[in-house]
Parts: sequence; structure tokens; C-alpha cells
Amino acid sequence: MKFDSAASERIPSSPPKIEPILGDEPRPKWSVMIPVYNCAAFFPSAIESVLAQDLGPEDMQIEVIDDASTDVDVESLVIKIGKGRVGYFRQPENVGSLRNFETCINRSRGKLLHLLHGDDRVKVGFYTKIGSLLDSHPEAGAAFCKFCFIDKDGKTDHHSNFRDIEDGILKNGLLEIAIERPIQYVSIVVKRKVYEDLGSFYGVVYGEDWEMWVRIAQKLPIAYTPEILAEYRIHEGSISWLKEGNGQNTRDLATTIARIECNLPSSIQSKFSKTKKEAAFYCIAQANMNWKQFRNTKVAGEQIRIALSLNKSLILYYHIMKFYIKVFFKIY
Repeated sequence: MKFDSAASERIPSSPPKIEPILGDEPRPKWSVMIPVYNCAAFFPSAIESVLAQDLGPEDMQIEVIDDASTDVDVESLVIKIGKGRVGYFRQPENVGSLRNFETCINRSRGKLLHLLHGDDRVKVGFYTKIGSLLDSHPEAGAAFCKFCFIDKDGKTDHHSNFRDIEDGILKNGLLEIAIERPIQYVSIVVKRKVYEDLGSFYGVVYGEDWEMWVRIAQKLPIAYTPEILAEYRIHEGSISWLKEGNGQNTRDLATTIARIECNLPSSIQSKFSKTKKEAAFYCIAQANMNWKQFRNTKVAGEQIRIALSLNKSLILYYHIMKFYIKVFFKIY
């Protein structure tokens, strides 16, 4: 699929349509689609982590979707690493992360779709385990595992703290995904048919995945394994990191929270305050970061206002007071 950025929104205001695959031609079980943009230091590792558990071309499509990277010749690297096994598609111009994900989904041919960001990795056993989980629970629309955080050098920092329970369907999937936020792109596999029914990512470029997983959980059961089979990389060039300095992450987070909250049943909305409180403290932390690193009181002030829109507890006001004392006395 080619995306005409001149004729469409870079950040779509509604879920983009995913075209169904028509015809009776054989399809692989898996599509591993790897969106990349200027992450040459990491995407070879992402590709290698898939090839280490390659199920063969009949069962697994592997393709890199390049959002017009400028750091290296991505195609040459893909050919060198993949040796003909990994497909490659380059956007004619940079279209942004959401449109690149949309392209990934529309170009996929498999029944199960894994969006593996070019800076993340999967551990050996990921595809076998998640595939088995979805085979055992055909009613599920998606399945995910626990993941660990890795740094720019690939060293494990810590792992997600979602509950250790038996493999299976989450009993309170919508509640847990909305409140706990236990999923990263790298850790979840979604049936392509689900994207066809619900559309792609939209609205924001920070938190768009959380909204998607909630959207799926509103309609379908979600399967889960507590095995740590995915690695989510934290580094200064990541999509989320790049949005921190200008405050886009906190603006998007507030938009996502509002969108999720208004679509939750009343029985869950009452429990959503915990999530909003945690988000408010995240905004305060971001304000402190902006003051310390960039001396950007305008963005930091906006982040304080967003925090107050999410929560008005006494402890929050205490941390806000501490922040303004730092600003007043120029404490860095």
C-alpha cells in the first residue's frame, strides 16, 4: 500500500480503514512487520531476533517498512541481514509513525500480525508461545506477554510488573488493560481481522497504542502469558523520547485518557481515577525534566496544568509547589 501524505492527514482523526484480503490464495499464519525510521543502530538486532525463530516463508511473512529513513541505506542493510528472506518497502516520503503503522498492517498477509518496532527485539520462543496461546483460545482477538525494558546497548534494566498468572484469557481484560497499561507494541500480537474490523491507530503519536489495546479489549477477549518474551528498548531516539522535550507526550496522554475514559462502562470509569492520578504524577515528572534539561518553563507550565486536569490531590499540589520553588530559586 502506498500512502499519499499530500492528500491525507499525517495524524488521522479517526481510525484508518484496513483493507481485508480478498481471494483464496494461500496466506501465512504470521506477518512480522517491522516499521523503521532512522534507527540503523537497532533494527538489525530486531530483524535478527525474528530470523532466529523463523518459521519459513510459507508460515511467516517478514517485512521492513521504511518511513523514508535518512541515516543509512536501509534496503542494503535489510538485504545483507535478511539474505533474501526479509521483504522491504520504502515510503516515497516520510509519512509519520501512524501512517507507517497503517502501511504495515495493510501490506501484511498473515492471519496474525506482529508490529515489531525497529528498535525493539523478541526472545526465542515468542512466536511459538503466542501462536500456541491463540490456537488454544480462538475466541481471543489478541495475545500478549510480559516484557522487559532494555537500554541502548541491549542490557536489561527491569521488566513489566503485570501479574504473574497462568496462561489464558484475562478475566477482566478491559479493566486491566485500561487501568494497568501492561502492553507495549513489541509484546502483543493481533489478529489481522481485528484491525480490519476496528481500523488502525489514530489521533495521537503518544498513547495511540494504549487506546488501540483498550479498543480491542472492549470487543474481544485478550489472551496473556506471564513469560517474558519481548524486549522494549528505551533510548533517546525513540518516538516517545522525542516527544518529551516539547511536551507533546503529555498533551497526547491527556487526549488519550479522555478518549478512553468516555468509552469505558461506568463500572470501570469509577476505577479509572487511579490511572489518571498516575498520569498526573507523570506530567509533574515531565515538568521537572523540562526545567532541569531545557529550562523550558512554558512547556513545564503546560504540563503542570495538564496534571491538575487529571488529579487534584493534596500530594499533587505539594509536588507542584516543590516544582515552582525550584523555578523561583533557579534550582536545577
